[in-house]
Amino acid sequence: MISSWVRRRRSDREAEDKLPERVQAAIRRQEIESQRLISVLQLGVVVFFMLLAAIQPDQPAAVRDPDIVDPVPIVLGGYALFTLVRLYLSWRERLGPFVLYLSIVVDMALLLALIWSFHIEYGQPPSFYLKAPTMIYVFIFIGLRVLSFRARYVVAAGITAAAGWAALTAYAVYAADGHEMITRDYVEYMTSNSILVGAETDKIIAILVVTVVLAAAMNQARRLVVRSATESAAARDLARFFSPEVARRITASQQRIEAGTAMACDAAVVFCDIRGFTRFSHTVTPGEVIAMLTDYQHALVPAIQAHGGTIDKFMGDGIMATFGAVRPSGSAAADALRAVDAVMEAAAGWTRRRAAEGRPVHRVNAAAAFGPIVFGAVGDGDRLEYTVIGDPVNQAAKLEKANRTQAVDALTDRATFEAAVRQGYEAGSVEHRSGSRLEGFDEPVDLVVLAPRSSRPSSPPR
Repeated sequence: MISSWVRRRRSDREAEDKLPERVQAAIRRQEIESQRLISVLQLGVVVFFMLLAAIQPDQPAAVRDPDIVDPVPIVLGGYALFTLVRLYLSWRERLGPFVLYLSIVVDMALLLALIWSFHIEYGQPPSFYLKAPTMIYVFIFIGLRVLSFRARYVVAAGITAAAGWAALTAYAVYAADGHEMITRDYVEYMTSNSILVGAETDKIIAILVVTVVLAAAMNQARRLVVRSATESAAARDLARFFSPEVARRITASQQRIEAGTAMACDAAVVFCDIRGFTRFSHTVTPGEVIAMLTDYQHALVPAIQAHGGTIDKFMGDGIMATFGAVRPSGSAAADALRAVDAVMEAAAGWTRRRAAEGRPVHRVNAAAAFGPIVFGAVGDGDRLEYTVIGDPVNQAAKLEKANRTQAVDALTDRATFEAAVRQGYEAGSVEHRSGSRLEGFDEPVDLVVLAPRSSRPSSPPR
């Protein structure tokens, strides 16, 4: 059984060592926060002890030995100083393994020294302190180490506590000044300063058993912490490659997501595109292309997301966003047109900024369409993708391309526009173009111009 446990622990350590650095960093952050919490709780224990000492009445002169200095203030003062140092080091993230082990020994030593001092304070034989209820704090100090998420610190605290109590018991037995203090009578033990060795042995066994149980539980908790940190890092990575809404949908799914998992709803789709991007990409270096795309996406994506849009995908210079697909909405069409207005405003600011910086400027087009779609997972067992399928997707893509032939910057169809107005969209100055013949449409389309052709700042000479 022990060899099996050792092999499992070795396997766990090897698995942790193979974790990506970002996951190990997340685990270290959790451990640092736990050590800070332990330090704060220990400080609370010190303050509690000090308050007890302050409100405790002085012992009668007949009980106190005037030649013996009261050790309680000295012990509590030393403990308070050490706790403050530990708290400082925890906030400075300087609590290495050596300091943590030293902290365990010092914690237990100071607590046991406080208990040991009771027989001096009350003028009683050493066996007096063995019945002190303060001994219960030993278990609190062991339990605090559970917050470190390291079983070895729990074990170190338990072994230190057991060894310390054994030393206190031995001192009480052999420092009895010749009096026969050991008894086997439980009643005598409870009503006098006699020593019942079996009772003290039971305390030591209890300390060790609690330590083993907590250490075993800590091993399980450690695995959960590692798994949690791994999944949390994976979720953050997902959110960088997927929209936050889709990432939450994936990580919160109660069942395994399979290809074909889908739902039907009414949603809006918005396409954004840079006019003349292909020609531009052939005249500059790949690095300049990526830099321009990054700048463009940083300018437009917040405008889309601010109105409830979910980025479905980036397609080179194209951006496809959905409204009401991932999260059903009663205002998807209105949100989409508000987003188009915001995109046009963001694009104008983007081109002005680039022109002022002496960089190439580009015209941005956008289009929106609303209607029934299917949102779900497509692909095979090893590669899945969440996407939307339906007429609004194709229609928005075709309307975006129609911006060029219509000599405008943003378009939608009349049905989408009317749905948006019903949902609360307040249209500004728009132009209606009925019966427009567009490439890709079998029938004439009634268009609504959301943004006419804007004047574009001149590109600087290259």
